[in-house]
Amino acid sequence: MKNKYRILKIAITVIILGFLLSFSLKKFGGQKITDNKISVKLNEKTPVYFIDEKDIREIVNKENPSRKVGDLNIPELEKKINALPAVDSANVYINLNGKLNLDIKQRVPVFRLNYNGKDFYVDEKGVEFPISRTYSHPCMLVTGDVKKDEYEKLAELVDKIDKDDFSKKYFIGISKYKDSYNLLTSEGIYRVEIGDLDNIELKVKGFKTFVEKYLVFQDPQKYKMISVKYQNQIVTTLNPYFKENDSILKASHKDLAKAPVAVSSVKKAEINLKPTVKKANSVSLKPKENTKPKAVVKPKEKNKTTTKPKAKVKIE
Repeated sequence: MKNKYRILKIAITVIILGFLLSFSLKKFGGQKITDNKISVKLNEKTPVYFIDEKDIREIVNKENPSRKVGDLNIPELEKKINALPAVDSANVYINLNGKLNLDIKQRVPVFRLNYNGKDFYVDEKGVEFPISRTYSHPCMLVTGDVKKDEYEKLAELVDKIDKDDFSKKYFIGISKYKDSYNLLTSEGIYRVEIGDLDNIELKVKGFKTFVEKYLVFQDPQKYKMISVKYQNQIVTTLNPYFKENDSILKASHKDLAKAPVAVSSVKKAEINLKPTVKKANSVSLKPKENTKPKAVVKPKEKNKTTTKPKAKVKIE
């Protein structure tokens, strides 16, 4: 009997709780979501303005025209907001007071990529999203044929540049030509060739050393390119349009012009020596019987004559 009473009490309690719950849900579901009951939080460390609170409220009103709590499909609303290109994540929920909360995290661009007429942003996760007509975020501009699998490494490079005062001062852009990356600088017309995206810290450190110990004493217009892509060495290319480089470039052209002349004169001297030897042989063949006058002296004289064209080869 005691067990029957216990079961009966439990059943009655469950029915009463169910009735109260359904009554409260009906009452709660009938409440309207007014503007003051919508809370939109745009959470991001770096302030970005691709979307604003007004945009989110418009989406909420479009998804729930009646504005009743019971008519709102929260999973569908969350899906709609997450589908926005500039949204990284969205969390939508209603508290016990009937207040609708929307916690939204926007994507923060690390760099802006321009290639073949296309222009878009890339975030730290390597996700592409389009530029906005109403807002332009200040970030590193990258040009060239950058592959998607390079996005994350490129984002790391940009992050290192932004966190280093020296790099942030000098580097204003990144370009890719064929398979080699170049850092565009704020001084002069030169670019810093880094090659691939490996050992970035070492390459930037090498350029920093070159600037502090040498470039600060030079005119930045002097160079066309400074390459740090090779291990433990820096290779520079002079700017041909810089006036002070004219004497250096002319001297190098003269040195290059001299090299083929010296080689050709040596070749001519070698060719002239061959017929003289043949003449000596022809003279020595005439006296067959006399072995002594085989003109041993004559080839020596010929050998002396061979030294004369060698003296002519001193052209510089």
